[in-house]
Amino acid sequence: MVAQPLLRVVRCGGSRLSGARAAFSADAKYLFCASGDYVKVYSTATEECVHILQGHTNLVTGIQLNPQNHMQLYSCSLDGTIKLWDFTDGILIKTFVVGYKLFAFYTLAGSEDSVFIIIPKKNKEASGSAGQDIRWNWMFTGSAGHDLLHWNQSSTDSFQLVSVKLPKIADQEVEAKELSLILDDIGQSPKCTAFGREGEYMASVFDLHLLVYFFKKKKVNRFSLSATSTKGANNNFTCVACHPKEDCIASGHEDGKIRLWRNFNHKREYTFSTLHWHHDVVMDLTFSVEGTSLLSGGVESVLVQWRDGSDCKKEFLPRLGSTIEHISASPDGTFYCTCHTENKITIIHSNLRVSAVIQGLVKGSDVKTGLVVDPRTKALVLNGKPGHLQFYCLQTDKQLYNLDIVQQEYIHQVGLNQIDLVKAAFSAQGSWLATVEQREGKETELELQMKLWNYDEQTQSFTLNTRINMPHESHVTALCFRDTDELKDETLMLVTASKDGRFKVWVLVDDSDAEKPSMGWSCDFVGSYHKYPASNCCFSEDGSLLAVSFEKTVTVWDSDTWDLKCTFCHPPGKIQNLCFGRLSCSKYLLGTTSSGFLCCWNLLSCAMEWSAQLNITVLQPDPLSENIVAVSWLSEGSDLFVFKPNEPRPLCIQRNVCRGRVQWAVFIPREVPESVGSEKHQWLSRSQLYFLTETQDLMTFSTKSTEERLTPSSKQLAVEESLTMTPFYLLLGKHRHQQQSKENADLGTAVVQNHLAQHSPAVKELLHTPAHVLPSASFLCSIFINSMLISKENKSAEEVAGEVEMDSEKAEDESDEDVEFTEMEPDTNPTEILGETTPKLSKSQEKELRKIRRMDYSWITAL
Repeated sequence: MVAQPLLRVVRCGGSRLSGARAAFSADAKYLFCASGDYVKVYSTATEECVHILQGHTNLVTGIQLNPQNHMQLYSCSLDGTIKLWDFTDGILIKTFVVGYKLFAFYTLAGSEDSVFIIIPKKNKEASGSAGQDIRWNWMFTGSAGHDLLHWNQSSTDSFQLVSVKLPKIADQEVEAKELSLILDDIGQSPKCTAFGREGEYMASVFDLHLLVYFFKKKKVNRFSLSATSTKGANNNFTCVACHPKEDCIASGHEDGKIRLWRNFNHKREYTFSTLHWHHDVVMDLTFSVEGTSLLSGGVESVLVQWRDGSDCKKEFLPRLGSTIEHISASPDGTFYCTCHTENKITIIHSNLRVSAVIQGLVKGSDVKTGLVVDPRTKALVLNGKPGHLQFYCLQTDKQLYNLDIVQQEYIHQVGLNQIDLVKAAFSAQGSWLATVEQREGKETELELQMKLWNYDEQTQSFTLNTRINMPHESHVTALCFRDTDELKDETLMLVTASKDGRFKVWVLVDDSDAEKPSMGWSCDFVGSYHKYPASNCCFSEDGSLLAVSFEKTVTVWDSDTWDLKCTFCHPPGKIQNLCFGRLSCSKYLLGTTSSGFLCCWNLLSCAMEWSAQLNITVLQPDPLSENIVAVSWLSEGSDLFVFKPNEPRPLCIQRNVCRGRVQWAVFIPREVPESVGSEKHQWLSRSQLYFLTETQDLMTFSTKSTEERLTPSSKQLAVEESLTMTPFYLLLGKHRHQQQSKENADLGTAVVQNHLAQHSPAVKELLHTPAHVLPSASFLCSIFINSMLISKENKSAEEVAGEVEMDSEKAEDESDEDVEFTEMEPDTNPTEILGETTPKLSKSQEKELRKIRRMDYSWITAL
């Protein structure tokens, strides 16, 4: 019996790019950054993601180049492993299992077999004391088998720096259990520890203390500051950096000051100078490769370059968008890199000119617009920077572009009541976008503005068409377009609902005059029901009906005459979500209530079809099928139910999809339907469901196993049927194989298939094996060339079968003999080269290929 594939909750992208310091390759052609449990390799020239290094099962916390081989990369993670990668081919070379949560990672050129990591102090094995307990507090964000784990750190945890010896063993996964304590009671952040000139010393800051450890003398010097200065400034340390050539340590502080420490090998004769420009916390510091400049960044979104450690010689790169969290410098000194809180990486030339920007999914404190799909690009649209809509591509995990809705400068100051973007909706074809923005002052003050944006084909962006001040007297609770094909004979229609007890219908009208043709939006109808606040609105699939909820009552209106057709009431509880059924279930209307009921009404009989008691937080229909997804939330976690309105029994139930509450969910249609093995997972075949959690994690579902999901696509050798018919594609023999199979089926004869080129070991070696682990070219060249040549010899099926049978009997006897290749003359007919003639291998060639299959390639594992 074949086991049914499990439905897994996986992170689909949108992870923070600023979770750890980014790193450059030695030639600065590539940039490495941590993105959740992945390591992404970007090209500094094109901004494209070249490789995704997949293998960790928890958040990646550190990235470093291998100082012994600049073509290799180390990464560490909260999953307790250190992994060594070949980043040029995206291949995992080796995994070192440490077993403890790794919060930071450092390498030194002088330490060939050891690296340095930061782990929690409350750990018996790491600290070496028998009386301490291991306090790992795991939090699963899903049910058993889920891939996402988060570390819940207690505020009382302290950390320590230890060295780890990496065993030189040929196995791909080895245990690294030999740990040596270097420094105790240090900060968790990688920015709080740095290594000095040629690894002679290391510096670590924590609270009001600076610790300097000298490796040769094995002594520690501690320097402390008072909590506040004479002027009341906060002296707490935030970050530290060491000069690469001199004995100088730079430290950042919460009051915005930078201190340069010298002569720190003496406890009492040390000196420091102060640099001050930042008005708030210094988030990160780093020296240039030669040490001639010090770079600093903070909440001002400005990169400051201090020349020669002087307060007078400083340069600025302003308007970088958001708070700078990390700063990195390339080994060749050509680039700098800044990581920002808005999930952005900026690559900067050494002359402080922006070279490239890599923008991920911007995560805010609250997604008020919900998850919306752009019908044109199939991009995910939601709140981005303050006052902006971001268009995010799920396939590339990159932001396509930002649309400035508010069109006002955002002031970064706590307590200010600024304009906020709260609603967004697209028309069916994506030609129109409606947005609502608001600003709340005092209790009686409310500013509302609705904007209608038209898509401009020439500029390939949205342009403002209509601005409506105060479309309602109170907050707008919902808005939706009528789902039509936007034909000329159809009237575009937008409906808004508000707490003022009204819903308004807006239509597109012709405002053209003799001088200039133009189209604009105006109010066509205003509806209400007993002056109750309107909370939700939605159109039926064909646009003929509009459902509007007023507290506990659902009203259904005719969209042509605006007559009230019927009402549905299901006390107690207010209506929270509304949606119509689709396709064969279009006669049903579904709603959820605050009292924990899911109700299904029949529009033909005007009666309730069925109801279920579930605390539903999200109700989302699939636009391509009758399926509807409902997510319920209890104190233990969120459960997902997939059902059809005409069948109260769910098609699929997925328990504990995440630990917290699911805020939003959306279906995104697939371009090509996906084949799903299990029948209960067929609801994922035409559309993919994405949902957003309380912690701003963007999640989706996958039926692939962990091994399949973590295997790079370059290693999955499945041949796609939709490949382009190029000459090289034909040369590999697929077309000939298909053609000959068809001929054999027509003739009804059993013909032994030849060893075609795509099944040749030589071809597989060249196409699917990394270049650095291949045998020499001279070894494979003759085999590869001969396997690609086309024989002039046309043998019958009986002769071919006879040769194969004879070869199988004598294979073992002749395996050790030297076999000479048969000299062959390739045909000059171009039609044969393109696959018109079926290639045939001689008897000696087939014997040689069998010898290759039996060769021992175990020497590859030693690399």
